[in-house]
Amino acid sequence: MMLYPSIDNLLLKIDSKYSLVTVAAKRARYMQLENDKGVLPSYQSDKFVGKALEEIHAGKLVLQNDDK
Repeated sequence: MMLYPSIDNLLLKIDSKYSLVTVAAKRARYMQLENDKGVLPSYQSDKFVGKALEEIHAGKLVLQNDDK
């Protein structure tokens, strides 16, 4: 079974696996707690983490580096 989006494609958007997991988990938690329907018109995944990963892949969810 092939997962969508693939980890290779996601790592082109966010350069570390740790950051990718952190961003996806935070977005998934927000979607779950706030009953957020998401920013994409449709999703392949039914689960919140999958939806968050699809948003990252689509470029709708990005990691902002706050260098201080």
